[in-house]
Amino acid sequence: MEELIEFILQFGNLNRQQIDLITGKAKEIRLRKDEYFSEAGKIPRQVGFVVEGVVRGCYYNNKGEEITRCFISENNLAVDYVNFEANSASAEYLQAGTDCKLIVFSKQDWEELSHTIVEWDNIKNKMVQKCLYQKSRKSPVISQDATTRYLEFLENYPTLTNRVTLSHIASYLGVTQQSLSRIRKNIK
Repeated sequence: MEELIEFILQFGNLNRQQIDLITGKAKEIRLRKDEYFSEAGKIPRQVGFVVEGVVRGCYYNNKGEEITRCFISENNLAVDYVNFEANSASAEYLQAGTDCKLIVFSKQDWEELSHTIVEWDNIKNKMVQKCLYQKSRKSPVISQDATTRYLEFLENYPTLTNRVTLSHIASYLGVTQQSLSRIRKNIK
């Protein structure tokens, strides 16, 4: 729970009573590797904060191929926030890429914090902006060659190469697993 409070306090100040209210509404859950936190076709019902592990955002393209869109590691929010707020069905999955421990808030509890804590909306907006920025900024640029995309992946996600499957990394980069293996061999 300390990690969550430290994360929140980066975006604003809270007193002890407000912190206690937040921690009272939070629940800790564990996801095994490959379990879904939220699914395409369903309305996202909770906001998660990753304490341990890696969650990946993925979807299926029109050919039925699974595409990894982003990786969300420790000390970040895991949520399809646009659909969470709009109460609409998600177009992507949030799946545990490793075994994960998350602190979650139900939609009702998340909204209750807005009604109870004066500064919460301001703090929440900053947290969500960071979440959305990280998801958009770290997507590979398909016009770059595959080696450049992989090197940028290593720069953006230095700790993930040994934590998530190569198939997920290849999918994220838009290359086959064989191409990724070749790129990795040439870099070493």
